[in-house]
Amino acid sequence: MTDLLLSEAEKMFIIHGVQDNLRVDGRSCDDYRHIELETDVVSSANGSARLKLSQTDVLVGVKADLTTPPTDNPDVGTLEFFVDCSANAAPTFEGRGGEDLARDISSTLARAYSSDRCSSSMLKALCVVPSEQCWVLYIDILILECGGSLYDAVSIAVKAALSSTKVPVVKVTSSDGGKPELELSDDPYDSLRINVKHAPCNVTLSKIGHSHVVDASLEEEVCSLASLMMAVTEEGTVTMLKKSACGSLHPESIYEMLETGKNVGLNLNKQLTRQLLDEECLHTQMGTNREPKGFL
Repeated sequence: MTDLLLSEAEKMFIIHGVQDNLRVDGRSCDDYRHIELETDVVSSANGSARLKLSQTDVLVGVKADLTTPPTDNPDVGTLEFFVDCSANAAPTFEGRGGEDLARDISSTLARAYSSDRCSSSMLKALCVVPSEQCWVLYIDILILECGGSLYDAVSIAVKAALSSTKVPVVKVTSSDGGKPELELSDDPYDSLRINVKHAPCNVTLSKIGHSHVVDASLEEEVCSLASLMMAVTEEGTVTMLKKSACGSLHPESIYEMLETGKNVGLNLNKQLTRQLLDEECLHTQMGTNREPKGFL
């Protein structure tokens, strides 16, 4: 994902620092960089969010539309993820260089949100008439800049955008033929909010030397031979697990990384929930005239 080159001396400096729990930017191994988050930034979308994690910049928009429920799950709504990597985000994204990454991010998000926990709490609320009509949420993700920890940043922005999403309330009536008729409310305040209580956030742990770190910078990603990505809900449930890169992980290392990832994920969801509540208060008090706030 990056063509960054480091000398052996630079790599050893980073590795030795991680072993002493002191990273180049002063963080400990379990710390995220400063995150700035702003919701409702796209007026034409049902929900949106923009997140900046150091040099990583992500914009997410959510559009809602009515469709037929899937035959295997006739009583739930659906989520569709679409990712676009801006050519300005990284040199490797020029031309069609970002297509493989975009597909991988989309499939990773789909796996994280496909758990029964998410379906029962969030997707069932999107069903209008079982087997007839449901809401589909098209989640468009634009990678504006890439500065490390991309999957984590995208997942946080997606959860924030879903939290701000408002879907019109649908009134269902029966016609003479027995087929349901739908009437969408015109009142902008008469809307359904998406319950993101069980929506997960990704935590990526990069193995560097004999230790591991969360929210790896681009320089730290160069020093990492393997990483473990996990999607964690605010209850500590792991909905997705994925290993990446070509290096191997010892079983004991995997266990330690899982424990770290779960604890970090719990704190990340907790801080995000608090930030989203603050954002909601700011919208109520100040409307759109506000500055993005940071957390973590």
